[in-house]
Amino acid sequence: MAQTLIGTVTSDKRDKTITVSITSRETHPLYRKQYSHTRKYTAHDEKNEAGLGDKVEIEACRPFSKTVSYKLVKVLEKSHGTVALKEDINTVEGVNDTKVEKDAEEGDK
Repeated sequence: MAQTLIGTVTSDKRDKTITVSITSRETHPLYRKQYSHTRKYTAHDEKNEAGLGDKVEIEACRPFSKTVSYKLVKVLEKSHGTVALKEDINTVEGVNDTKVEKDAEEGDK
């Protein structure tokens, strides 16, 4: 049976190829500190069905190319989209105003 992995799609810009990130929590053998380790795999997506942020299952197979040695088995969960954050105009202006005031005070001295 081939190795199967579950991860999140981080890139779907290439044709029939996706990049999948798999994050795992590990414990350092000496210091006993937990840390997260992220691995990236490129997988073949024949129908271009996986999108950015989707949770997918990939499986090891024969190499399709130099970097692609996995294929998409199925999309487990579709992403709900991304939210673009709008910059707060007041905060940006407030930062610039305080800098201008400080420069003016230094000029008066």
